[in-house]
Amino acid sequence: MTVTVERSARAVGKGTARKPPRGPRDSYALFLLPGGLAFLAVIVLPFVMNTYVSFTDWQGVGSPEWSGLANYRELMDDSEFWASFRHSLFMVVAMAAIPTALGLVLAAALFDYVGKHFGSRTAAVLRACFYLPQVLPIAVAGIVWSWILAPDNGSLNALLKAIGLGSWQQDWLGDPDLALYSVMGVMVWVQLGFPLVVFMAGLQRVDPQLYEAAELDGAGWWRRFRHITLPQIRPEIYVVLTWCSIAALKVFGAVYVLTKGGPGGATDVPSYFSFTTFFEKTQVGYGAAISTVLTVIILALSLIGLRLQERTDP
Repeated sequence: MTVTVERSARAVGKGTARKPPRGPRDSYALFLLPGGLAFLAVIVLPFVMNTYVSFTDWQGVGSPEWSGLANYRELMDDSEFWASFRHSLFMVVAMAAIPTALGLVLAAALFDYVGKHFGSRTAAVLRACFYLPQVLPIAVAGIVWSWILAPDNGSLNALLKAIGLGSWQQDWLGDPDLALYSVMGVMVWVQLGFPLVVFMAGLQRVDPQLYEAAELDGAGWWRRFRHITLPQIRPEIYVVLTWCSIAALKVFGAVYVLTKGGPGGATDVPSYFSFTTFFEKTQVGYGAAISTVLTVIILALSLIGLRLQERTDP
């Protein structure tokens, strides 16, 4: 009887061994399928179509005529495109460099000083206040700032006049020498909350004993920030710089609402330049070439950011 049971058990074991259980990769593939199809439909297919159109001469109606690299050769000699690209570099400063630097200092101050002396609730309220512009639709924020910066009855000029600085009143969005810097100031205000929140989240994983030991050794706030905060949240810094730089290169809404690329192209950026080329000049092939070049630049920047982040991972 015992021998029969053992033989039966071995037979059952052999039968089950012939069909190994499905691994986790097999079960995950089904859940990845909808996202993969959406990625193909929303990202890959439009990009391939846009790239094809960039090699044609097309006004949006009729059949596109193949023109090869003509649009790209024209793009390399287009002074308006290079001017818009220089403006986008200013936007990188306003939306990536400045918010990252200010966000680091403010996050460290809220975490290491305000949180300890005034409580974590006060730090959380201030963090929410800084993040509020990120929640507002860019169209709403742009309209409000256009009211504030209006030359005749704007709040900023009225404030300058009220405090005796009427000579400082300017046409902030209508002067070609000031318009770009005014838009940059608005974008610093819009973008500051994102790095602040990311850095404060990164500081949560820093060992508090490091700060306590440094404080016992007599290190002030600045030394703790320089020697503990910066090295510990270096991965977050790379993530913020990459993310904000990409957002700066493709910025469109703020320029469209505030200045529409003016005055005289002083605030034009590649995304808005592509938009006007598409829909106002109806040079669809040339506008597609601008979009393709901008996409390639953003992809290259993303790969560089990912590579730098990988080097900082333990």
